Amino acid sequence: NTAPILINHDKNKGVIVHPHSPTTQYLPIYISSKKIIMLRATSSLLLKRATPLVFNKTAPIVAARRTFASIEENKKAFDAWQKSCYAEIDYTIPESATVFEAVQRFAAYKIGCLVTTDADGNLSGIVTERDYVTKIAPNKLKSKETLITDIYTPADKLVTATPHDSIGECMNKILSKDVRHLPLLGDDGKSIVGMISVKDLVKVELEEKQKMIDTLKNFALGKGGHFIED
Repeated sequence: NTAPILINHDKNKGVIVHPHSPTTQYLPIYISSKKIIMLRATSSLLLKRATPLVFNKTAPIVAARRTFASIEENKKAFDAWQKSCYAEIDYTIPESATVFEAVQRFAAYKIGCLVTTDADGNLSGIVTERDYVTKIAPNKLKSKETLITDIYTPADKLVTATPHDSIGECMNKILSKDVRHLPLLGDDGKSIVGMISVKDLVKVELEEKQKMIDTLKNFALGKGGHFIED
């Protein structure tokens, strides 16, 4: 990442020239009678314009335009999937299995959702611990005698996503439909390639926001910035 370059600096004025790079953006320039502070561009900022900026040191504050790339736009469902516990286990179960078999996997993997698959291995639905609690016990059904298909949510009623969907899009789906898991479908719209939970999405957001906080804190302490004094 390249910082703006200060040229033609004298007692009263100066010219800021920004390197012409598609990945570089100028940052706010704070000007006082004693100090000019220019912050180094970071990867969390995107280029919107790269035009020269002329300033007068007698002005109280001159700020160049700044745009932060939001976490929701940069990170994808695939990033959440890589950090998910579901990436390390077999989260699928044949739709012909019993509810008891599903509950055994819930307990063994310490998870709350499984993707059900048809005879071709494609997504046919999902079964969750909520399905067990709300449909088995109240109806006095026996989990060893009840098939998953008797309590699951079929594919045509599912809310799904793709690995290319942004974190923001996934969060909107979960919040608007009141679900906790999103199966990730391949390009064919049928094959299951992953699954993420609301916890996985929150984890990605918190990690990225912490990185941004650390970066801004370093700038505030003078780390990674350029300080030019009279």
